[in-house]
Amino acid sequence: MGLPAVWGALAISYKMACPLAQENGIGARVVTSAVFLAVGAGLIVHIRRALLRELRQIRRIAGAAQNVLLRPLPPRIDGLDIAAAQLSADHGASIGGDLYEAIATEHGVRVVMGDVRGHGLGAIGTVAAVLGSFREAAHDEPELGGVLRRLDRALARHLRERDRAEHAFAGPESDHHAAEEFVTVLLLEIRGDGEVHALNCGHPWPYLLTRGRVRPFVRAEPLPPLGPFPLPARLSAEFCGRLRPGEGLFLYTDGAEDARDARGRFFPLLPALAAAVRDGPVEPQAVLRAVFTGLLRHTGGRPDDDVALLVLHNDRRPLALNHGRVSQHVPR
Repeated sequence: MGLPAVWGALAISYKMACPLAQENGIGARVVTSAVFLAVGAGLIVHIRRALLRELRQIRRIAGAAQNVLLRPLPPRIDGLDIAAAQLSADHGASIGGDLYEAIATEHGVRVVMGDVRGHGLGAIGTVAAVLGSFREAAHDEPELGGVLRRLDRALARHLRERDRAEHAFAGPESDHHAAEEFVTVLLLEIRGDGEVHALNCGHPWPYLLTRGRVRPFVRAEPLPPLGPFPLPARLSAEFCGRLRPGEGLFLYTDGAEDARDARGRFFPLLPALAAAVRDGPVEPQAVLRAVFTGLLRHTGGRPDDDVALLVLHNDRRPLALNHGRVSQHVPR
């Protein structure tokens, strides 16, 4: 407040002490108006600069918080090359309702990809609840089904607490119901020998990427999304086959397939993937860049829904026979 006070003091001093300010002639009035105009302009410039500094600080804090929540993945985990990115449909938010994480555990590399109903800032609390639960359960639970149950309980607890808080704030007339919320979740477990096991709750299955070819990795029917329906009493992870050296997996949220151009046409995701691996090996960063570039061009830079993409590439060396025993070599 120091500078505005100085400007105000100058204006008052001029009005009270300057003889010219006491005159009623047209020239005196023009000068007085110019002085007060200059004082007002100075105050506006100062306030604008202060607000811009505060806005930059808020954005830095928000960016740091968002990076903690949806932290950048390392480029390599246990012999797997990884690239991931997310695009929020809400202007000013770097994350929205999509989530992903990959963690090396004693059970293999465990991956989650999910999509919260809705997008933008309103879904961030649900993203935090699901990701926080996964980051603990991935290490603690020996079976993938146990991880999924932990995520389901964390989501239910979060929705109950949020529903109580919103009901208390909005009063008995609030029409929000936690039962309307749901999250699609895909869990993968990639073991050291390349075996892939999965549990899918309403999420798109990944694509298998090989040099010059793209095909669906799994065609099984997924479970319902988390939230509206209870999980079955028995959860058995789906054996999806092996991810062989040189092959990759492309995980995505439905915002990638549902993105439309100005004429209402859907984004051609499969042709974009095929073009990305047509002339060379599977490189996660290159695949990610090609798909995002095509998607932004297709939507004119303004997708209507959040989009998250994650690409895994098996860079482990092929299985080798060593004194009658099979061993897996992982480059460091």
